[in-house]
Amino acid sequence: MESVKTNQTDQLLEEIADYVLNKEITSEEAFQTAHYTFLDAIGCGILALNHPECTKLLGPIVPGTVVPNGTRVPGTPHVLDPVQGAFNIGTMIRWLDYNDTWLAAEWGHPSDNVGGILAVADYVSQLRQKKGEAAFTVEEVLEMVIKAHEIQGILALENSMNRVGLDHVLYVKIATTAVVTKMLGGGKEEIINALSNAWIDNSSLRTYRHFPNTGSRKSWAAGDATSRAVRLALMAIQGEMGYATALSAEGWGFQDVLFKGNQLELSRPLDSYVMENVLFKVSYPAEFHAQTAAEAAIQLHPEVVDRIDEIKEITISTHESAIRIIDKKGPLYNPADRDHCLQYITAIGLLKGNIVAEDYEDDVAKDPRIDELRDKMVVTENKRYTEDYLDPEKRSIANAVQVHFTDGTATDWIDCEFPLGHRFRREEAFPQIMKKYEANLATQFTAKQSVHIKKQSVDYDKIKEMPVTDFIELFLG
Repeated sequence: MESVKTNQTDQLLEEIADYVLNKEITSEEAFQTAHYTFLDAIGCGILALNHPECTKLLGPIVPGTVVPNGTRVPGTPHVLDPVQGAFNIGTMIRWLDYNDTWLAAEWGHPSDNVGGILAVADYVSQLRQKKGEAAFTVEEVLEMVIKAHEIQGILALENSMNRVGLDHVLYVKIATTAVVTKMLGGGKEEIINALSNAWIDNSSLRTYRHFPNTGSRKSWAAGDATSRAVRLALMAIQGEMGYATALSAEGWGFQDVLFKGNQLELSRPLDSYVMENVLFKVSYPAEFHAQTAAEAAIQLHPEVVDRIDEIKEITISTHESAIRIIDKKGPLYNPADRDHCLQYITAIGLLKGNIVAEDYEDDVAKDPRIDELRDKMVVTENKRYTEDYLDPEKRSIANAVQVHFTDGTATDWIDCEFPLGHRFRREEAFPQIMKKYEANLATQFTAKQSVHIKKQSVDYDKIKEMPVTDFIELFLG
């Protein structure tokens, strides 16, 4: 009788490793979109440098440390080991909640992976160049960005971490681990070993995203995840062992211990679906489930701004996920709390006709009209919105806002199903993404520098063959 193999490697680990190593990405749309999401992520990181709460976390762990051939952190003088470099870049990108988004059973921000990918690309490329070898090109980096997006996003389609109290940055760690292990020279064995350790690592709780503990960790959690991925990848390259049934081991694997006995699955083959359908935050630095509410509120602003005192009620019709994570009543204690509050975001849109990152700071939040409007808001679920949110052919993120006045009149019911960053509005969005990129650059660089960076980076046919070391040098002043 044939013996049964009891330690067969988990299929999910095999599938991810095979995809990273062997799948050729042929979609021109995916590469074009990756170019935009890559520049957008860097621009969001540059904008975050204007915020001391972010910059205080950047730099080496030991002040004054400079690493030979180390990762250069865009917009800063820091030269760091790739693990700390990944933390720095990842934290910058994620700080303002302004980079791209993926919404499914699990939510997340796939360009969070750029922190680890760019850190490793710069480090490895410098080592290669020292030996007379070619650096990674930007196109090669974008391929890894596409694959990291795909791994994180396809895992998120059906496997909800939030339902078991875990944070989505676990998927950042998994995706980054897979692609940077390859970038460091790893084969299938090393990728699987690194991935198994990433799953065994456990995951952050969602504690810091919810009342009463909402706080700034949500702005550096992805940087932490992508940097941990780089550390595990480096260990695997050095020969550290892995664990074949890290997911499925009875009683001790991830699925039994942390996923309530459910099996992790990939609901569709890994290709480039996520990059092609990723959501851009084009106009407003706000949690993505509220983007269409922001658009609706801003559209209503001219009609209500002179009648704020006459408002009796504000109705918001939304989808179930928005109710579960950003429907908040009561005190909001900090910017991290406010930019994840559907009512706060809607109130700012109605009052100001725009939303910027500074609107979440204490000096703006002191305006008593904001909480007065929040108290008048009634949030309800629209079942069709929820269904369309989950429909893979639509992936809508719908909200509708209507304002009712004390004299019995009301505004139109402003319905917005697809935000500007949605795939259905991509051609409309791309020029605005570039304007956002330019505006972000202008906050840290001189006009001359900004023009140079834009000239060198926005043409995909020009940038794709650029060594990534040259790309990073554009942002070093």
